[in-house]
Formats: sequence, C-alpha cells, structure tokens
Amino acid sequence: MSELPPQVQNMVAQLQQLQQQLQAVITQRAQVEALLRDTEDALKELNSVSDDTPIYKSVGGVLVKEDREKVIKELTEKKETYEIRLKTLQRQEEKLRERIAETQKKLQSLLSSGVQAG
Repeated sequence: MSELPPQVQNMVAQLQQLQQQLQAVITQRAQVEALLRDTEDALKELNSVSDDTPIYKSVGGVLVKEDREKVIKELTEKKETYEIRLKTLQRQEEKLRERIAETQKKLQSLLSSGVQAG
C-alpha cells in the first residue's frame, strides 16, 4: 500500500473505517432485534394468560411476584424503546452503506485515472 498515492491511501483507510462502523451497527441492530423479539414474546405470553395467573419477574437472580398490569406496562415501554433504537440503527446502517458506496466510487475513479495517467 506504500506505493499508492497518499490520497488513495487515505481513501482506503476511510473505507475500512466505514466498513468497521457498519459492522458495529449491524451487530447492535441484531442485538436490539433479539431483545425486541424476546419482549414481544413475553407480552404475547402475558396477554394469553388469565388475569388471576401469578406473574413473576426476574430481578437479578431472584424471581419476584409482580402485578400483571405493571409488568405489561414495563414491557410495552421496553418494546417502544427497542423499536425506536432499531429504527435509529437502521437509518445509521443505511447512511453508512451510502457513504461506503460513494467512497468506493471515488476510490475506483481515482485508481482508474491513476492507471491511465501512469
């Protein structure tokens, strides 16, 4: 890479950095999607049991009996938070993909003009 012009080296480094950022966002998105699925499953289960069914919530390593409506409210709020976070990550991913595509085009343009000139 040392024989490449500094402008090309910088662009390659920028492209690698963008790809690392994209990978981090994709990983975060997958984690949030899993949390959202778990929360939706828990809500679905809570809504399918009768009102008099005892509900327990995990607090650390202990299960604590909890009011059903309170748990539903907490899970609904968590779900909304995860949905917002997921939308944010999806937008970040989209923007990063666009920037990567632009940088790749610029890099290809630089390399093709350099090959013709050299």
